[in-house]
Amino acid sequence: MRCSSFSEWISVNIVVERNIRSILFLVCAIICGYIYQCPPFRLSYQGLGEPLCFAAFGPFATCAFYLLHGSSSVMNHFPLSGTILSASILVGFTTSLILFCSHFHQVEGDREVGKMSPLVRLGTKKGAEVVKGAIFMLYALLVAFGLIKALPLTCIFLCALTLPMGNLVVRFVEDNYKASEFFL
Repeated sequence: MRCSSFSEWISVNIVVERNIRSILFLVCAIICGYIYQCPPFRLSYQGLGEPLCFAAFGPFATCAFYLLHGSSSVMNHFPLSGTILSASILVGFTTSLILFCSHFHQVEGDREVGKMSPLVRLGTKKGAEVVKGAIFMLYALLVAFGLIKALPLTCIFLCALTLPMGNLVVRFVEDNYKASEFFL
C-alpha cells in the first residue's frame, strides 16, 4: 500500500509538476541511506555514516523538499538560493552530529562486530572533544550565515533558544566519556 502511494506520488510529481530535480535529489538521498546501511556496501561499518547522513538529510533531502513545495512555473530555473543551501548545510551538520553522538553508548558493541564507527577510531576522549568543537562550529556557522544575510537574522535569535540543548549535548558526551573511561 505505502509503496504504491509513494510511486503514485512520484508519478504525479513528475507528470503534473514536471519537477524532476526534486525526484533526483530524493533518489540521491535514498541512495545515501542505502549504501550507509545495506549490504553489500554497509559504509557505516567503515565509519562513513556521518558524511552520508550529512549529504542525505542536508543538501539532498532539504533541497528536494524545498523544490517540491515550489510551483512548477517558478521552478523552471534552478531556484536554490544561498538561504536554502545554508539551511541544508545546518540540517546536514546537525543530523551528522546526532548520529555521531549516538555512537557513545555503543563503542564496545561496534568494536566487537567490527564496525569502525568514528568513536571506535577516535576513542571517546577525542570524540567528546569533536562534539564540543562541532557544536561550537554549528553555532558559528549559524551566526556567520546570519551575518552575511544568507539566513534571516531571526534565525540567529530563534536558534539561540537551542543553546541550552547544545550545552546538554556537551554534558552528555562528557558524562559518557567518563563512564566509558572505566570500561576501556
